[in-house]
Amino acid sequence: MMNITLSLAKLGLLMVWAAPAFAQDLSLPLGTELTREVVQKQGAYPLPVGPWEEETGIETQRIEGSVQAQSWRIDAAGLTPLQLMMPLREQLRDASFDIALDCIAADCGGFDFRFQTFVLPAPDMFVDLTDFHFLSATGPSGQAVSILTSKDKNAGFVQIIRAGETGGIVQATAPPLRPAGTAAVGIAAQLESQGRAVLGDLEFQTGSASLGDGEVASLEALADYLEDNPSRRILFVGHTDAVGSLEGNQALSRQRAEAAVTYLSTRRTIPASQIGADGVGYLAPIASNLTAEGRETNRRVEAILISTQ
Repeated sequence: MMNITLSLAKLGLLMVWAAPAFAQDLSLPLGTELTREVVQKQGAYPLPVGPWEEETGIETQRIEGSVQAQSWRIDAAGLTPLQLMMPLREQLRDASFDIALDCIAADCGGFDFRFQTFVLPAPDMFVDLTDFHFLSATGPSGQAVSILTSKDKNAGFVQIIRAGETGGIVQATAPPLRPAGTAAVGIAAQLESQGRAVLGDLEFQTGSASLGDGEVASLEALADYLEDNPSRRILFVGHTDAVGSLEGNQALSRQRAEAAVTYLSTRRTIPASQIGADGVGYLAPIASNLTAEGRETNRRVEAILISTQ
């Protein structure tokens, strides 16, 4: 094991624009754009296996052999870093890889982690310092993979680094990804049939109730539904992870629900008689708060159809 302060020079990566033939493939959605690829046929990669610590930096495992780094752009603004990561993580598990590190932004070490591990340069690979997901794993034959996911307002970004004699290649062959929760095109049907819908493209960091400035597909679909059905009423219910007090989380979850109300009332002029907001804090989790991904899943807003006829 070793600690690193990373630069391309210290990694010794010789940039070669040709990819070796690797055994373990990973699939990304069709239409994904490869923005950069660098390859060293014989080299070494310091695979992060622990988060950044103030006293020790990042714990790493040296993986020798061919090293390939790729960055990809996915035109799916509604996807979170976790949603980008999940299918890739499942592919690695299916290939008998052991997960070494699986963390999000602050849990990884935030700014310090980002700048002490290798990341391909922007604009080919964009990393939001408050909203990224990192995973590293080792394979049954000694190969290793690290995956970094993040996004900007318009697209998702994925960096995949493979190291060792039998790393993998990435192929854009999988079906397009969809945001977790309710797809915008199906939100009306789910409200009518189930009475509720998780709005998976509303994203909140711990302690934040801000939606940002971009368009939110699920809220746009809800606005269309309410305009077409003026007698329908929706209550937005906010939920949080379990970080902090119940009282504080209930207030925060209400603010998150109110953010959805504000979006509809200001952007689409939906009347107040059709929309409302409340919050329950961490009292109704849909995932374990023991993991970073579970906490991210629990930070959500649900739309509840409260009309009775």
